[in-house]
Amino acid sequence: MKRIGIVGGTSPESTVYYYKNFIEISRELFPKNFYPEMLIFNINFKKFKDLETWELKEKYLLESIRALENAGAQVIGIAANTPHMVFDSLKIKAKAKMVSIIDAVAQEAKKRGYKKLLLLGTKTTMTSGFYVEKLKKYGFMVDVPEDYIDVIDRIIFNELSQGILKSKNTLKGIVEKYDVDAIILGCTELPLALKEGDTKTPLLDTAEIHMRRLIEEAME
Repeated sequence: MKRIGIVGGTSPESTVYYYKNFIEISRELFPKNFYPEMLIFNINFKKFKDLETWELKEKYLLESIRALENAGAQVIGIAANTPHMVFDSLKIKAKAKMVSIIDAVAQEAKKRGYKKLLLLGTKTTMTSGFYVEKLKKYGFMVDVPEDYIDVIDRIIFNELSQGILKSKNTLKGIVEKYDVDAIILGCTELPLALKEGDTKTPLLDTAEIHMRRLIEEAME
């Protein structure tokens, strides 16, 4: 198998969740005690957030990718949705195979037969257009909870990324207002608060879907 690399730390809480999924998916797919080789480069979240432009953020992400490549990573994923704003540029510059979280989620939604999706995420993910446009290219209709963007963004940064889990009911109340086939948990902290079965509408857990795709890619 190929060696997997993860650009983590945005935030550390979701990176831990990625590793938990790595263990569970490995136990599902492989013989007892078989876990693929995987490296995690934990970027400094404060440093990343404080960088003033996406050009500088991309440079920092590329440094992280280079560190993983130098350590032998052959398949790499960024363990967060918002940094995929610069994924296409990073993919061109990387030497290793880069696996997109948006492509992985779109392919899974297609596989499940969904047509209309609700996108939750950070304010940047919900409003910048990069995520919605990519989903539309796959043929999906996409809703964004316009009236609740700031509320969701606050929950992500002030609570979930700090390990505080107290707004499950708030998030449930928001998503249940929308008539869609599935809800994209388009921030890898959101599955810490919302689990399958918490809502009437199916959830697309971007962290779990992405980790599974990374393992599958490493197997090819």
